[in-house]
Amino acid sequence: MSADKVAPNSDALQFDRALSTSGAAAGSGGAAVVCANCGAAITTEYYHIGGHTVCAKCRDLVLTSVATPRGWGAPLKAGVFGIGAAIAGAIIYYGVIAITNFEIGIVAILIGYMVGYMVRKGAGGKGGRRFQIIALILTYWSVGLAYSPLAFKEFAAKEGKKAVAATDSARASRPDSGAAASAVDTSLTGTAPGRSTKAKSMTSGAFLIGIGAILLLTFALPFIVVLGSLPSGLLSGIIIGIGLRQAWRMTGAPRLNVSGPYKVGASPSASPA
Repeated sequence: MSADKVAPNSDALQFDRALSTSGAAAGSGGAAVVCANCGAAITTEYYHIGGHTVCAKCRDLVLTSVATPRGWGAPLKAGVFGIGAAIAGAIIYYGVIAITNFEIGIVAILIGYMVGYMVRKGAGGKGGRRFQIIALILTYWSVGLAYSPLAFKEFAAKEGKKAVAATDSARASRPDSGAAASAVDTSLTGTAPGRSTKAKSMTSGAFLIGIGAILLLTFALPFIVVLGSLPSGLLSGIIIGIGLRQAWRMTGAPRLNVSGPYKVGASPSASPA
């Protein structure tokens, strides 16, 4: 392991206590090292974790406490927590856009923090590659979700203009026939004169296809927005990337600098690592 950092919420180590080795050494009748975590006298072998001396039992305890959880329970819980944060972040992002009429991309960094925090909380304070992937996907999805209402509004406005233009064009082509105009109107609305319309129930397959299409749209929107507003969109893309990086870093596994075992009374540099 390559860094000197322990999980923020890990209580495995208590390195804030100053312990003396003189009493332990005197009680054991020989050289001794005191564990910085449990305070036990070490007379055989010890380890270093982040520059602190610990016994073999505490070393195993620390490594277990920061290990990435196995199974599907923790990832599912982390995903649920992360989805809640992603939806909340999307609401905030869209609210800022709606109020200011400007896209303030820095909100994407806030979304990355919110999602990363909640994913880690759902994982019980643990981290790992699987949680990083969850946080990354949800942060990106949250940004796309914030853009979705704007995309739907623009699409509805365009379709409304097309429908009005088609109606006006059809009426202009038959100015002397009221019945023909009525027929055109009914053909555009999908109803026939003197016949009531029957609503068709949406099948479960069509519903799933619709949900899938909306989901794909939310994932495509950040790319579309950035690409469609170049060169200014490049800044938005960079800020979104910073938000993704924030979520990735917050959900990573704690990295510990562990070395040893070292023999008591021997120089650490001469002992096996």
